Amino acid sequence: MGRIGARYVSLVWDTSELIVEPESAADLIRRHQPFIFAMWHGQFMMQPALHKTLSDIRASAMLARHGDAEALGALLQAFNIDLVRGAGAGERTKDVRYKDRGGAYALRTALKLLKSGSTFCLTADVPPGPARKSGMGIVTLAQLSGRPIIPFAAATSRYVAFKSWSRMTVNLPFGKLAYVIGEPLFVPREAAEPELERLREEVEKALDRVTARAYGIVGADPRRATPPKRLDASSRPAEPGFALKVYRGAMSVAGPAAAILLAVRERQGKEDPHRLRERYGEASRERPAGPLVWVHAASVGETNAVLPLMTRLKEKRPDLGFLLTTGTVTSAGVAHRRMPAGSIHQYLPLDVPEYARRFLDHWRPDLALFTESEVWPNLILETHARAIPLALVNARISGRSFKRWSRNKRVAEPLFGRFDVVLAQNSMIARWIRSLGGRNVVVSGNLKIDAPPPPAEEGELERLRNALARRPVFIAASTHEGEEEIVAAAHRDVAKSLPGLCTIIVPRHPERGTGVAERLRAQGYAVAQRSAGQPPADTAEIYVADTIGELGLFYALAPVAFVGGSLVDKGGQNPIEAVSLGAAVLTGPHWRNFIDAYRTLLRHRGAAEVHSKDELASAVARLLTEDSERQRMCDGARAALLTLGGALERTLEALEPQLPAVEGLRRAS
Repeated sequence: MGRIGARYVSLVWDTSELIVEPESAADLIRRHQPFIFAMWHGQFMMQPALHKTLSDIRASAMLARHGDAEALGALLQAFNIDLVRGAGAGERTKDVRYKDRGGAYALRTALKLLKSGSTFCLTADVPPGPARKSGMGIVTLAQLSGRPIIPFAAATSRYVAFKSWSRMTVNLPFGKLAYVIGEPLFVPREAAEPELERLREEVEKALDRVTARAYGIVGADPRRATPPKRLDASSRPAEPGFALKVYRGAMSVAGPAAAILLAVRERQGKEDPHRLRERYGEASRERPAGPLVWVHAASVGETNAVLPLMTRLKEKRPDLGFLLTTGTVTSAGVAHRRMPAGSIHQYLPLDVPEYARRFLDHWRPDLALFTESEVWPNLILETHARAIPLALVNARISGRSFKRWSRNKRVAEPLFGRFDVVLAQNSMIARWIRSLGGRNVVVSGNLKIDAPPPPAEEGELERLRNALARRPVFIAASTHEGEEEIVAAAHRDVAKSLPGLCTIIVPRHPERGTGVAERLRAQGYAVAQRSAGQPPADTAEIYVADTIGELGLFYALAPVAFVGGSLVDKGGQNPIEAVSLGAAVLTGPHWRNFIDAYRTLLRHRGAAEVHSKDELASAVARLLTEDSERQRMCDGARAALLTLGGALERTLEALEPQLPAVEGLRRAS
């Protein structure tokens, strides 16, 4: 493929009308040899052919360390350009969770090559983006080497551009071909950080100038080859389009049907019958005086993650009041037990324009913090319309959700664009949200990593330990439909070698507990159910722990934990709570919702992946009987946690500019 590509590049060169600007470009290049030849990613196809007329110039190029780069490497070598393997890490360079991609090695090698007299070619923007934003690596290379950066661009009058992150461009033959060489940029060795940042921006401007000039010379429209502009905090969000207006209208009309929905949910135990009016936006408490921060978390996991953030914000700004909204009964219980003193809990109103306006008219928050993937169109639009700053913290979006949003960008862009800042769990999520219209997206990490372990009431913990004394204990936590039967079958296998084994099953949704207990009894298991007040007696094989807010209690009891939602394809649940309470963690293969945590745990051998009942039984038996193996796994998990932390501090730093000013605060009337 590389050799075919080289022949194609030569075909474009041989069949095109060649224009070089300035005319003295060859003299400029020879005068400054060796130098750093800079170009934008996606616009480099015709760069190797320039070596045809400058064969006396030694040249090297950086190439990424992956299989796709092999063809490009063969193409470059066909034009006598040497290769250096490695690549920068784009926005990942600030995140210790991502392994080095060869950037340090490439920098050292590039310095040696420049010193030996070889020009070094590289793209200023680093995969996976953002496109047309220069990284600091090229500036650092110029500073350390003392060699200038020379910006370069090539364009043809006919081309094809792919919809990749950089708009990778394939130049076509039988037209005009322009090469534009810019003036050299020198970076002083003694330049401090502010000057380096200014020079980095100057590299961007210079590359934009030569690129625009190249397309202008050949008379081609550059827009197809130009990546979408990266939005920033100063950009105006997109206006709601037809689809979003239809949604708002439909929700307004559907408002009266809310009573039916809430009645069904109440019968299922998913609503608090005493507080249903809150779901209509009707407040059950008075607004406190002073500045108010509204924090919304969907359920228990999000609530546990955001409560430490509320506590730290309160420590930094004692004048702030907090309104926490959630959508589930279980999260309401967690909120009441663990919210900072003086905070108020309400249920989130349904996403009906009238309810949203009623809610906001009463509470008048000074800042709104939504968590993870809580993107409610009417609440967001009504909040933004009141000029209330909006932030999406611990932002998460699954690959499936991203595809859905991408198909409906006229809905996504007005919503994600209305957040003043988005704090993403990782760089992939950050890229996705930017592509959906996010204006000010920062990689902060996962708040769930820094959250304290779920609490365990000491008296109840002691009672359960006494009840389970001398019995091996295993927990299957946050299980979903279909997993309880697998866990129970694994229990039966393990119990053959470990008599007296007690398996604790904690359903992800406690209201499923009775159904789980009945099904397992029908299969012949001796089951005790916590919500029915039944203790885990000696005769109980399986203990169904279907109560609210007690997961920490059961993690503290069991040395081995299977974390559910992973043997069935639900995307997995948070493993950090189990790790922080000293349990050795097992997971199924479906853990995409916590990809950073599981990748790091598995890399440090701090967790193990199982794929079936037999593998689960084997792993549980091994970890319960081999103390050294269990300890090794726990040590690996603790090491993994050290590399994953810091999200809370980064989130606090990013939110500080959004907090209401100490002076001139809006006050409740």
